[in-house]
Amino acid sequence: MEQNKEMTAQESLRLITESFNKSRKDILRDSAKYFILWGTLLTVTSLVIYLLWHLTGKPQWNFLWFAMPVVGYLLAAWSGKYNKAIPQNEVSKMLSGVWSVFGAFSVTLSAIAVFLVPMHVTLIIVIIMGLAECISGVLLKNWPIIIAGFLLGVGGAVFAMLVTDEAQLLIFTLGGVLLLVTGLIMKLQYR
Repeated sequence: MEQNKEMTAQESLRLITESFNKSRKDILRDSAKYFILWGTLLTVTSLVIYLLWHLTGKPQWNFLWFAMPVVGYLLAAWSGKYNKAIPQNEVSKMLSGVWSVFGAFSVTLSAIAVFLVPMHVTLIIVIIMGLAECISGVLLKNWPIIIAGFLLGVGGAVFAMLVTDEAQLLIFTLGGVLLLVTGLIMKLQYR
């Protein structure tokens, strides 16, 4: 009789594990398009600002960064309404929280750097962006996301300290490409 209860507990644990893994794969499949969206948007925005700053010599083009979250959130909301509903769970809520906190920190620190206290915003944002991507990879148990985040955060920090002026924007171009490639890998892995 005792062995029968143990089997039921094992079956229950197996069912929970299978359910969690299916949910994780669904989240990865759904998240791929957001990695692609934000990667593309980051790449395009950073290149446009870089070119405008480089051609005019005016760093004021950096104000275009404030338009990126608005455009991104509108595109994400628009693309999300055509999805089949994926049930929310703790992992998806944590992922949403990680990226929301990253966005809030990025916008707030950028505004503070522009209006109150000058600081090395590129360095700060590239580190926290890499960290947000690494944490996402850990939550999703996905090595390509972890590796891309680590490369972006650490490599980007070194790059941000070695270059000046508009050339620093190229780290965000690389960050965008890494997000885009990560999204494409996820899309291929979890079709």
